[in-house]
Amino acid sequence: MGYTPELQELIKRVEATRPERVAMARRNEHYPALTMAERDTVLSKHHPDYQADAKLKVEVGPNKGDVFQEGVTRLLQSKSIVRPGLVDLTKVDLETDVLVIGGGGAGTSAAIMAADGGCKVIVANKLRHGDSNTIMAEGGIQAASQECDSPYYHYLDTIGGGHFTNQRDLVAALAKDAPLSIAWLESLGMMFNKYDDGRTVVRHCGGSSRKRLQSSGDMTGAEIMRVVRDEARNRADMITVLEFAPAIELLLDSDGKCAGAILFNMETKEFSVVKAKAVVMATGGFGRLHVKGFATTNHYGATMDGVVMAYRAGIGNKSLHSTQYHPTGVAYPEQNVGLLITEKVRGLGAHVLNVDGEQFCFPLEPRDVESAELIQEAMEKGKGIMTPTGRVGLWLDSPMIEELHGPGSVRKELPAKFIQFERHGIDISKEPMLVYPTLHYQNGGINVNGDSETQLPGLYGAGEVIGGVHGENRLMGNSLQDIITFGRRAGINAAKYIQGGVEVKDLSLDHVVKFEKELEEAGVENPAVAPIILPDYSTDEVAENRWSKALTEGTPGV
Repeated sequence: MGYTPELQELIKRVEATRPERVAMARRNEHYPALTMAERDTVLSKHHPDYQADAKLKVEVGPNKGDVFQEGVTRLLQSKSIVRPGLVDLTKVDLETDVLVIGGGGAGTSAAIMAADGGCKVIVANKLRHGDSNTIMAEGGIQAASQECDSPYYHYLDTIGGGHFTNQRDLVAALAKDAPLSIAWLESLGMMFNKYDDGRTVVRHCGGSSRKRLQSSGDMTGAEIMRVVRDEARNRADMITVLEFAPAIELLLDSDGKCAGAILFNMETKEFSVVKAKAVVMATGGFGRLHVKGFATTNHYGATMDGVVMAYRAGIGNKSLHSTQYHPTGVAYPEQNVGLLITEKVRGLGAHVLNVDGEQFCFPLEPRDVESAELIQEAMEKGKGIMTPTGRVGLWLDSPMIEELHGPGSVRKELPAKFIQFERHGIDISKEPMLVYPTLHYQNGGINVNGDSETQLPGLYGAGEVIGGVHGENRLMGNSLQDIITFGRRAGINAAKYIQGGVEVKDLSLDHVVKFEKELEEAGVENPAVAPIILPDYSTDEVAENRWSKALTEGTPGV
């Protein structure tokens, strides 16, 4: 397919400005970064989080009075999939020490550490084991493991990148544990990029004051998932993995402790009751809500399930108003829309350019600032590039990498991206990519402390489902570090909690009954039913042809 003749003509403008831009880069001269005041201005005017439209105030629960994006609020104020009075909780289908909800990087790390602590573990996955945002993360993982760096600088960079709204104990845990996480992953067999002398390759990323981004090509998350998933499977005597079995409701016991969950078998549509002494919530983020109508880089099951279930159990949220839009999601070809173009591309020297081939922003601003600048250039200044399907984009000049680092550098450093574009007739070592900000990360989530504990005894949180680590903006590489740091901490502390002696008493859904009564009393009209489990992308035409009204109520599969 490749680029259309019209787009090929526009690429000539990029090629015309490239020699001068490459020469400046070689002299270590860069487009100036914004001042703090300038950052605030561009964010307030152009970042989707700052727009007043499509927001809704929360009327019930721990975050009552807060204002979130409309889709987020509607899920927080939703009714349960199950009808509590019709569920027989005396019939326990499965029993374990630790139930881990979500089998991405955080959940699998938690399962390994809990098993190492002597606990039997069940990992309940919505899709297959590893189908998660972890496996889609590309550019790298931050850790202050090299000379001229320290957790001190990692901590400060993370706080600054989050606009000083981060939860300090969580950032301290992240920065301190980061070198230990790298050592742990390497001990499991992870292959990081290395120099010929065996030292780890480290690079800068947006908002970093030191080179600390460590990677495995442009498939770092997939490599992490490979090693932790294999490690979990090597512990089959301690870890049981259930696939296509998402949790739909937490269970508490008569003492008010978290004591398991109800699972839903997506193939047979059966419910099962799992009794557990401790639960780790690791369900990931909410990209598939398509906040503000943006495309998303997230995997198919990222629908905010864990936040919803925890909220009905009384667990509030931090920074849930904040959504990260990655500056460089694919805008063309259409088949690749939603695909993440790792920040590593800009770290290697590629410039973001407008329709005239002009650079208009410092390439390594924090992600929210960079996204706002791209939106400003394309929408306010009208200097975006229109694709054949009506999307707007801006150029990311990947051929610059070949100029700066030598022939073959793009294929070597970005093997997955090279293949993903090559199959559509685009050689990104010779032609720039079309990109635009894309919904990428749930900055906020459930409240936990530095030990991954929630205020509900027996419930722990790890990964993208938790809030406070990143404040109102996450730095590249901190998500993969987040899942390992807090996944490990959740598993370790869940095991310690159980070792202290835990007696699970009668299981209950009273918290769900109480929450739904509050919805009714608050006058919340037509509440959604959640977790929604998977997004529904059916068109109106498809929905009309389902004949749902002509079928008997409760027909399986409808």
